[in-house]
Amino acid sequence: MKITAIIPYPVWVGTRNQLIVKVETDEGIHGWGESGLSGRELAVAGAIEHYREFLIGRDAMATGALWQEMYRSQYFEGGRVLTAAISAIDIALHDIKGKALGVPVYQLLGGKQRDRIPTFATTRGPCGPEMIEQARELMAMGWDCIRLFPHGHGNSQVYEPRQSIGETAKWCVKAREALGDDVVLGVDYHHRLSVAEAASYCQKMPSGTLDFLEEPIRDETPEAYEALRRMTDVPFAIGEEFASKWQFLPFIERDIHQFNRIDVCNVGGLTEAMKVAGWSEAHYVDMMPHNPLGPICTAATIHFAASVANFAWLETRASPGELYHGFDNAEIFITQPRLNGAVYEVGDAPGLGVEVDEALVKKQSFKFWEAPHLRRQDGSVTNW
Repeated sequence: MKITAIIPYPVWVGTRNQLIVKVETDEGIHGWGESGLSGRELAVAGAIEHYREFLIGRDAMATGALWQEMYRSQYFEGGRVLTAAISAIDIALHDIKGKALGVPVYQLLGGKQRDRIPTFATTRGPCGPEMIEQARELMAMGWDCIRLFPHGHGNSQVYEPRQSIGETAKWCVKAREALGDDVVLGVDYHHRLSVAEAASYCQKMPSGTLDFLEEPIRDETPEAYEALRRMTDVPFAIGEEFASKWQFLPFIERDIHQFNRIDVCNVGGLTEAMKVAGWSEAHYVDMMPHNPLGPICTAATIHFAASVANFAWLETRASPGELYHGFDNAEIFITQPRLNGAVYEVGDAPGLGVEVDEALVKKQSFKFWEAPHLRRQDGSVTNW
């Protein structure tokens, strides 16, 4: 079965663009993939067009060999743009292979290890009584793992870390007292803190307040995370921006973190994600996948989550509090995973189990979107 076309569709869905990719074959079987590099979709689409030039006519079933060829057959290998392109193509090829063999993608990854995929949901409001009430509502609907929203993260122009950490710590303590010890609580700081700020934040709370701290600082320097590790006992959940198994290497090998926020649409697709999962299992690091995109990403990640032993929770943006994002547009994604309470049931449809209205996709437009360019109160640029 030969690849005959690779078509990138950067289109606006809900409140952000999605780069979905269709791979066609000479046997009439097609597959869908998705890239995870939000805000730079056109760059990834350009990389896909480069890969398309040598992938046309190749064996669509040779997922491993094609991954290696896409990664290694260039001098400037790797990088987030290229691996986001590889991710989308790799996921689409798995979709094709599953359809051709008449099996769900998880059967290609070692088979199903669980029937349901537990998720974590996120409160949508700022720190305060409303946040705690939203967490109670999520618990009542079945969620036992909840991510809280830090103080000040709703401001799209100015962000002062020191003004955030004290207020966030105070309300995290109140949340733990109000919600009890049975619920798993975490906070995503979206790498907006320095080592000192993150340590100060953690030290303002009694031990056991948080079950995980997500992306407190930027990831470029593992040694910085090691320094922070020495100053706090809060488990770290990091890695959503990692674009290869090599980026995970120092964090896994040095026992820096406890949860891998792997993104199958950034890391290199399912081929690369399974390698990271096996490596993580050897170090007792659990997989807690990043999933902020569309139904193709969700479906691919469900198959991944079903297949690995060391799985914790899957992020969902489809909880009642986050449906305003509109990433799961039902007119575009005719068949897609749907939450059953706080879990995704693992289906048995061949391939990914996602159907897309391509005619409608072709009518959608691309809109330039920029993440907020945050500044400190002194005018300097800070992290989003």
